[in-house]
Amino acid sequence: MLNTTGLRPLGRAVLVEPLESDEIKSEKLVIPDMVKDRLMMAEQQALVIEVGPMAWYEERFRFLGIPLWRVPRAKPGDKVMISKYAGMMTVSPVTKKQYRVVNANDIFLKIT
Repeated sequence: MLNTTGLRPLGRAVLVEPLESDEIKSEKLVIPDMVKDRLMMAEQQALVIEVGPMAWYEERFRFLGIPLWRVPRAKPGDKVMISKYAGMMTVSPVTKKQYRVVNANDIFLKIT
């Protein structure tokens, strides 16, 4: 998955796109954007856009103290569950969509 947002996570940060739940999507009710934004902040499902270079660095496999490889919890394109209210909301300067920047440890479940 190519990151075209103009946002690059640093360190242990992970850039995710909050996914709208069925509660937010409504064809019968008009939900104000401000309310949608707050609901998306509380929503726990997200799509991973890009992972910072130090994310899950401490979880790598070691053999005799030598790091052999690192298996990340999530990669770009994965649908994940994140901690409620974790991170911060930001708007992409390129796509004008809202994204969330969370700490790598706030991602605790991969949705398959």
